[in-house]
Amino acid sequence: MTHHPTQSPQFFLTAPSPCPYIDGQFERKVFTHLVGDKAPEMNDLLTQGGFRRSQNIAYRPACETCRGCVSVRILANEFEPSRNMRRVLRRNSDLIGAVHDAEPTTEQYSLFRTYLDARHRKGGMSDMTVLDYAMMVEDTHVDTKIIEYRRRGPDSFITGRGEGELIAVALTDRMADGLSMVYSFYLPDQEERSLGSFLILDHIARARSAGLPHVYLGYWVAGSRKMAYKIRFGPQEHLGPRGWERYETPHG
Repeated sequence: MTHHPTQSPQFFLTAPSPCPYIDGQFERKVFTHLVGDKAPEMNDLLTQGGFRRSQNIAYRPACETCRGCVSVRILANEFEPSRNMRRVLRRNSDLIGAVHDAEPTTEQYSLFRTYLDARHRKGGMSDMTVLDYAMMVEDTHVDTKIIEYRRRGPDSFITGRGEGELIAVALTDRMADGLSMVYSFYLPDQEERSLGSFLILDHIARARSAGLPHVYLGYWVAGSRKMAYKIRFGPQEHLGPRGWERYETPHG
């Protein structure tokens, strides 16, 4: 009997756990490992199929009684900022985003801890150590970058790491058809800047500049206040039973 080796990924199912988005629901996830030479190609295919990446794991919801989590991607080439979004861009015109290899720094971790302690003190990531953070950044087999956003002075430019105050950080995967925002964090006391929205706007601009059609935002849950911001960036597509379908977003 002849055995043919296969490179097909193996998928696993997690045990049920309380849903962080919908009270009374339990979530399950299907996941596989992203390792080896085929990891970038597999990450592209899985992301287009509604998966998200965390370190070397690709996962997606597989809940038995709920389909509330919807994969969202922005159509970067068609995007037009609203009046409020243009204000956000102006407020952050003093920031410069510099792209680096996926390497953690103590400065990043300090900002990461400040962000978690202020915004997600009771979340699943609240007890992450500096080693946990390093793994989150470094444990990748795909094209992952760190974008550091620093404040520049009126007559200064940022040319390297460590120059200017670190305001925000984005961990981002580049794929064949777009940018996937894996995780981002920022100074929590700069509410007037709307940094979360600014990071998305900057990624849209970066995708367009690179000739990439999409920015992947992960999951959106209708009725979840913590995810409501995602549907303001349109036009976008949502992944449903018939594939990716256009979703017209409200103006904001």
